Amino acid sequence: MQILWVLMAAVLFGFVLLPLLRRRRGAVGLVAPGHPDAADPATYGFAREEELDIRMPGPDQDLLDVLDLVQRTQDHRAAQQLLAGTEREGERRWQRVQAFAGAASLELRQRPGGAGETPGGQWLRVWRAEQPKDAGGAAVHAEFLVQQAWRTSTPGTDEFRIIMEEARSACGTAALLAPGDPIPYIVELSVARGLGYPRAEFEQLWLKILDRAPEHMGAHLAALHYWCEKWHGSRELAYSFAEAAAARAPRGSLLAALPLFAVFEHLPDLTLVRGFYQSEVVSRAMHGALHAVHSARPDDPMQAHVRHLLIFFLVRAERWAEAMHQIVAVDGHVGALPWTLSPDPASEFALHRALAVAGYEANGGSPATLAG
Repeated sequence: MQILWVLMAAVLFGFVLLPLLRRRRGAVGLVAPGHPDAADPATYGFAREEELDIRMPGPDQDLLDVLDLVQRTQDHRAAQQLLAGTEREGERRWQRVQAFAGAASLELRQRPGGAGETPGGQWLRVWRAEQPKDAGGAAVHAEFLVQQAWRTSTPGTDEFRIIMEEARSACGTAALLAPGDPIPYIVELSVARGLGYPRAEFEQLWLKILDRAPEHMGAHLAALHYWCEKWHGSRELAYSFAEAAAARAPRGSLLAALPLFAVFEHLPDLTLVRGFYQSEVVSRAMHGALHAVHSARPDDPMQAHVRHLLIFFLVRAERWAEAMHQIVAVDGHVGALPWTLSPDPASEFALHRALAVAGYEANGGSPATLAG
């Protein structure tokens, strides 16, 4: 019986990967590195897999410098100053809050303390103790608790609920310290998903965000999770939410890419239909996302998130040249969906990148044509 299951799994695996590895006009095959026919991403100037930064979707040197300083010195003041100088309603501040919270959470996991050892993330506790009225520190603390709940406990358990209730209280504290700041309410979107807020309560929370930052892409991505089938909504509700946001998005807004994220959240576990990624619903969502990145501001920090997801879909749709152009724009950073869902984000990105290079070259592409 075990042999039968193995054979069935092999057949399904072949159905899933074959559309990715073979092209009607010339075969795209995976060969060993160093083989004469192997496509080499390095010839395009792409970063080696071991050099890919898994912490962020795109560059933010100021954040990296401050993170390095804070973790090296365990002094929170540089983080406090960076957040204080970051636009309150913008996407970058939300990303920096997430990054500081994530760094503290990871430190605590690596050094939980005990036996006289100082626990990791001590700088965040000192920040909250010494600056209890600092809105940035309060927001980072709330996000830290949310990340702790998802990383260290299981949804539905008492432990998870207790941490999430603490996070909910921390969100309230952060909101009181900065009444016009959308960040505490964006953090609470994850709490709402974890605790299963009733829809009326969730919608009241969402209205508070719309009042403060109606075009905030990060907020829309967080809210989309609540409406997904695997949480408290359905495929139809998630698609409706995403399409409504895209329809009211002003020119230059990345909200036009939101339907592609809704499609991603509802991908079937096994895509056995060869043309799924060329289907109308997927093609329409990709078209909206491509339009969004082409019309958005070059310095929009959410562009990288959209481009990473586009790479995933464009490679699987065998749209090699378009995938290559997206890779050029983000190569070097892989801290975004869909790669972060993998235990090894760099490897997952590198695989899709190698497939894009192979497909591009199998259809006549080269570094010279890409540069042109």
